[in-house]
Amino acid sequence: MRGTAPGGTRETYSSQAVVDLSVVIPAYNEERRLGSTLDAVTRYLRATAHRRGSWEIVIADDGSTDATREIVTLRRDPRLRLVTSPRNRGKGAALRLGVAASRGRRVLVTDADLAAPVEELERLDRVLAQGHAAAVGSRAVPGATLGDRQHRFREFLGSAGNLLIRATTLRGIRDTQCGFKLFDGDKARAAFAASRMDGWAIDVEVLRHFRLSGWPIAEVPVHWSHQHGSKVRPLDYPRVLRDLVRIRVRLPGLADMSAAALFLAMAVALYSGRFFDPARRYLTDSLQDQNQWEWFFAVTADNVARLRNPFFSDLQGAPDGVNLMANTAMPGLSVPLTPLTLLLGPAVTLNLVMTLGLAATAGAWYWLIVRRLVRQRGAAFAGATLAAFAPPMVSHANAHPNFVVLFMIPLIVDRALRLCETGGRRTRDAVILGLMTAYQLFLGEEALLLAALGMLVFALAYAAVRPDVARLVARPLLGGLAVAAAVCLPLVVYPLAWQFSGPQSYTHIEHGPAAANSVRALLTFAERSLIAGEADRAAALSLNPTEQNAFYGWPLLLFALAVTVRLWRQPAARALACTAAVAAVLSLGPRIHVPLSGAEIPGPWAPLAGLPLLESVIVSRVALICAPALGMLLALAVGRLATARSLGTQYVGLLAVCLALLPLVPAPLKSEPRAATPAFFTDGSWKPYVSPGETLVPVPLPDPQAAEALHWQTEAGLGFRMPGGYFNGPYGDGDRSGVYGVPLNFTASLLKDVRDTGVAQVIDDRARAEARQDLAHWKAGALVLVPQPRDAVLRATVDKLVGRPAQWVDGVWVWDLHGGS
Repeated sequence: MRGTAPGGTRETYSSQAVVDLSVVIPAYNEERRLGSTLDAVTRYLRATAHRRGSWEIVIADDGSTDATREIVTLRRDPRLRLVTSPRNRGKGAALRLGVAASRGRRVLVTDADLAAPVEELERLDRVLAQGHAAAVGSRAVPGATLGDRQHRFREFLGSAGNLLIRATTLRGIRDTQCGFKLFDGDKARAAFAASRMDGWAIDVEVLRHFRLSGWPIAEVPVHWSHQHGSKVRPLDYPRVLRDLVRIRVRLPGLADMSAAALFLAMAVALYSGRFFDPARRYLTDSLQDQNQWEWFFAVTADNVARLRNPFFSDLQGAPDGVNLMANTAMPGLSVPLTPLTLLLGPAVTLNLVMTLGLAATAGAWYWLIVRRLVRQRGAAFAGATLAAFAPPMVSHANAHPNFVVLFMIPLIVDRALRLCETGGRRTRDAVILGLMTAYQLFLGEEALLLAALGMLVFALAYAAVRPDVARLVARPLLGGLAVAAAVCLPLVVYPLAWQFSGPQSYTHIEHGPAAANSVRALLTFAERSLIAGEADRAAALSLNPTEQNAFYGWPLLLFALAVTVRLWRQPAARALACTAAVAAVLSLGPRIHVPLSGAEIPGPWAPLAGLPLLESVIVSRVALICAPALGMLLALAVGRLATARSLGTQYVGLLAVCLALLPLVPAPLKSEPRAATPAFFTDGSWKPYVSPGETLVPVPLPDPQAAEALHWQTEAGLGFRMPGGYFNGPYGDGDRSGVYGVPLNFTASLLKDVRDTGVAQVIDDRARAEARQDLAHWKAGALVLVPQPRDAVLRATVDKLVGRPAQWVDGVWVWDLHGGS
């Protein structure tokens, strides 16, 4: 930044020495009184230089049209500096310009009229020396004195304005507009640089920045006299009200809105194969999960509309039903979106939830990175993109909204960090943290558990790097977490009791050793990588296309290592790198396969695998923690590149970023036309076959490998119940271990074997007797066979089981059981 010194010489401010005090005076058309003000301030500073040290006066001209600039330039004191704006923008813009040009260890901001004499600086100086970051001259605290007073109406407006400011924006400071404030220099430059207000509300915005940053502020009584020639006009009062709203509700700037628009466009592009026709398109790699999730949204809306328990349904798994709280039904969204689901259908609701949820997740990470890590919007955008669109996130985008809709996680992280700040409102922040945590539990418990694990690892790593900070914040952090838990637990105790002790609950669910990542999975590219994906290799290294929970690729991991080495002095970089590394190693499971050796060694997950809650986690999902950690490391790196002085450094760094990220750019998710639902379900032809209390039995029963029957049930308006299904429930017979679907009885197992093999089974009297018992247990009103591969042998099998042939009704084969079987 450059400016003009008195006498017209040009000087580079950044090359000048630091001074002890900068006095910043905003000026607009001040030719009548600026000269006397400069005389008074200069005289005082010269007289006190022996104890105050070096000084400068920065006059920030706000586009004056009179001789204001000439008054400054005609003075020959090199300690007077003029910075100018080409047009009048307001006091806030002038102060932002002047403070940015200042070089002082302390910065005094005073109005050009010297309503508070410069000698009052002595009082402010004493307070700042006591450890405060800002000393605010005040007319409203004990000890303040008033000389000439303003007009009563102006005083009334000022008092009303200060009352409004205290009530809505800045508690605890009785007079924000005195115009005489002393700041710590570095903190002042940071606060004014972050400000957006161009008008009179700049004082409130800057002090609010100090308050939110935890920098202590003191209000100091001063002597104040009204000076004629005030620049405040009647229309300025409503403008201040407008600016207070803008300060309290931080509206996004153009860069932020552009980032949000890009996140939305990226999410739409990812879902482009289904986004514009969700009811008739199916995500190929979602396996049966799209059917399941649409059913969850549909049944929750039906429960809410009919005032039934939103945590349970008997429409699947009849007669025992489904514990929805023990499944990932996301009541935090499925309940409030009930009107949308009832109006447009669950396919549209799920489509919007996953698309908008993914964009919102990226936006939330972007907000957190800007707020906590880097100011450069481009760096924050790069980091948030990696956090939200990393290969594991894209994999889950096929079918798992509970791992896509994570916008609450960055908000929870930020609120937890606020508990560590001095000068904050910890009780309020702890209460809000408790409420946020409770809400996230209704969006996705496993995502909350993994986030808590990641935050714990980061906290321990940061404490190891900065033990001094850890000792300082440990007590308030733990106290705040205790308050948050006290707020959260009463809200979730009943749903959790229903989940773990209610009907169809289970204690844990096993996933086996194949659920862990391998080292190769961390280094390999994901199937949906646009330029580097290998479907066969990714399939061999993961459970299925929805569980490719690693696949960050070796270029990104090498880049992260290089960034960690380069930014090793930054505690945040070291803690983030440690978090990513620990999460990656934990995701390898209790036994780690050593590459190229065939040997196995115990993994750090082994002692955790048997702990409550963690025993049900698909351990490869722990690698999801790496996505935001790597995203933040990327943001730090891009932010550092943006400030690099060498163009060569910037080019090499940008090339490294591109090489690390290009292999991760995802292709749109695969989709295909959805098979039409038979008219038997859509036209209500099923109704004569199902009496109250009876079920409709699909042939074969729906299960985790074939759950299209859930879609037929949804298309039928959830009018009938059915046995079987795709959900998590207990194994049965007193064993409360979890299982996907329901344990197969004789008839369900027989029909599944015929479907899978195409081989007809021997049907004898014993088989028919077993089938009668199963049908009676299900309270079956009819069996239905939809045309499908091997349907001829399925039809022949059921004919023999029930003792009569099926009837063709509106596109399906039906066996009516009301006449006996």
